[in-house]
Amino acid sequence: MPFEVNPLGDRFAAEIVGIDLARELPDDAFAAVRAAWFDAGVVVFRDQRLPPGRQVAFSRRFGDLIVHVMQQFLLPGHPEILLISNRKHPDGTPMGFEDAGRYWHSDISYDERPALGSHLYAVEIPPEGGDTLFADMRHALKTLPDDLRRRIEGRRARHSYTRNHRRNETVAGGRPAFSAEQRDRLNDVSHPMTRRLEDTGEEALFVNPGFTFAIDDMDEAESDDLLAALFEHSTREAFLYTHEWRRGDLLCWDNRSVMHRAILYDPAETRHMHRTTIAGLRPV
Repeated sequence: MPFEVNPLGDRFAAEIVGIDLARELPDDAFAAVRAAWFDAGVVVFRDQRLPPGRQVAFSRRFGDLIVHVMQQFLLPGHPEILLISNRKHPDGTPMGFEDAGRYWHSDISYDERPALGSHLYAVEIPPEGGDTLFADMRHALKTLPDDLRRRIEGRRARHSYTRNHRRNETVAGGRPAFSAEQRDRLNDVSHPMTRRLEDTGEEALFVNPGFTFAIDDMDEAESDDLLAALFEHSTREAFLYTHEWRRGDLLCWDNRSVMHRAILYDPAETRHMHRTTIAGLRPV
């Protein structure tokens, strides 16, 4: 099954053309798609008509799928799909996770096995806004000044979901407080500050402003200053790609090699997305 891979960004991100994901991919085509994805870091398949079951099946070929802790925002009948949405139920309660990802982060980095990748399908998008920014953490590490590289050598940093969530808990904003059961599922974890990517052998910086809050065995002030320097460096304009959504996009990103953030849009418009998330390995 021939297809084309067309670059979208200067250093990373690509569009894969010529594949209909509503159909099962032969093994050789899937292997080529997998290689293209992890080489680019971010890929998009345009103009897809992707029922939930097909999205789940495609994502599952890459590995086990993560069921998100916010169970109230899972798609009924397909718990592997997290709704990223500002639609409301008839009683006015949020149907999906409306304000998800409006800060730089790597999905599920707060887990012992952070996400390998995420697949986000655009069911309905606003006419303006709602774009997604991506930062290339491979290039961020390659261009890290020598003094910063020495300071993170062999170090680990701590990641937390509850700290960030607690700051943003509002029912109106679509981020309700955790239940006791949900909170019990979440613990802070420690990961290496750089990680080797299993598919390509490359290395990437593995810290993010959304979930990384401290460096192990380092004074708090020094830790805060170093993390701030790393965050500033890794979000420089030269490292970014902006994805402008179209309805029917399936956007796939490698959480090991990029981080991302969502851009605001007019809340009077509808933005409704289906996200599947693939479990990864413990970073090394």
